[in-house]
Amino acid sequence: GVGSSSSGLWDLLGNAMVMTQYIRLTPDVQSKQGAVWNRVPCYLRDWEMQVHFKIHGQGKKNLNGDGFAIWYTKDRMQTGPVFGSKDNFLGLGVFVDTYPNEEKQQERVFPYISAMVNNGSLTYDHDRDGRPTELGGCTAMVRNLNHDTFLVIRYVKRRLTVLIDIDGKHEWRDCIDVPGVHLPRGYYFGTSSVTGDLSDNHDIISLKLYQLTVERTPEEEKRDREVYLPVVDNLKLPGSCFFFLCPSVEAPLEPMSGLALFLIVFFSLVAIVFAIVIGVIIYNKWQEQSRKHFY
Repeated sequence: GVGSSSSGLWDLLGNAMVMTQYIRLTPDVQSKQGAVWNRVPCYLRDWEMQVHFKIHGQGKKNLNGDGFAIWYTKDRMQTGPVFGSKDNFLGLGVFVDTYPNEEKQQERVFPYISAMVNNGSLTYDHDRDGRPTELGGCTAMVRNLNHDTFLVIRYVKRRLTVLIDIDGKHEWRDCIDVPGVHLPRGYYFGTSSVTGDLSDNHDIISLKLYQLTVERTPEEEKRDREVYLPVVDNLKLPGSCFFFLCPSVEAPLEPMSGLALFLIVFFSLVAIVFAIVIGVIIYNKWQEQSRKHFY
């Protein structure tokens, strides 16, 4: 991973700089963005990515920004508005967000870690800190600490978990746990960061990928078959439901064939004619009864 002898397998982008002990994605300077991406796609079925990072700067609380993202995506080395990388991505993004953009919300405390799975059709809502498309998250006080800070992304048996070790106790703490996450193989790992009017040093000390070996039952083998687009089972996102993320929602009906459409129209007309005939017969009988009463 980054920080080891294999660092030649990584490409730098933007303002990212190689330092002696780490890679600095962005310095504590306004309007900078940087990234580092692996050159080799990942074909592991079950894996774990350990991230050793440090966020620090001169800004006081909530006067710093913006954070960084860890990516597992189809495309690499593309700049954009989502923590310095492209929007409408294909794959997984885990965001360490250090600045609250949504002023009115008071439900969460920043810095905040969240995750998002995208099939390319979703837009990350920067003004709402990604809340509409968030899979889960947790508060993580990671700025200006004197001890090491770690984050691990684990993907096993279609289950995505994110754990953090940020308290200097060498203990993992749960942050995100989402079952039914289907990620294609052959995507790239990367990390990116951006600063705007506010800034921080965003340093990556190491990125280490591990292959995990797990046993599967025949049922699990069938469930974990290869996918070609990212998808999350039975997920209904807050405020809206995107079709590709809501497999439990009925899919749109297939367009009807010409024969089916003809039969529906034909029998509808037959029913209408039948109803008219019945109506005429009833009306005639009523008229006949009325005449008898009159005479």
